[in-house]
Amino acid sequence: MKPNLVRLDGTGLRFAIVAGKFNDLISERLVDGALEALVTHGVAADDIEVRWGPGAWELPVIAAGLARRGGIDGIIVLGAVIRGSTDHYTHVAGQCAAALMRLQMDTGMPVAFGVLTTDSLEQCLERSGSKVGNKGIEAAMAALEAALVLRSLA
Repeated sequence: MKPNLVRLDGTGLRFAIVAGKFNDLISERLVDGALEALVTHGVAADDIEVRWGPGAWELPVIAAGLARRGGIDGIIVLGAVIRGSTDHYTHVAGQCAAALMRLQMDTGMPVAFGVLTTDSLEQCLERSGSKVGNKGIEAAMAALEAALVLRSLA
């Protein structure tokens, strides 16, 4: 059987979703997608914790706090950074991604990067449940699959 055809069963796993309130029109759609994906794949709704932070810049420190606290098998980080007329976008998006990768490597806990980095609000809408699907679902599935692989290694 091809690896991508294996049904992912999240029964008994616990996840945290960390989302940015900045661009909440997008973040809420991403969170809804992530929640739906986890529950559809057997994660109990009571085993999913959702925490909201101000924006993408603060998401890594909130995720780090959850990882240090423990009691979860993975973290799904969601939000949106939209390019503007300054280079602020580059710093926020790049540093958020780098910090989350570092957190993942330092803790050994899957940290799925579901922060959209787009040129426009329209692109965000397309990636949060419209033409291109919902990247919140994709991030949740990546976290679930990584958690299951790590569990199999223990």
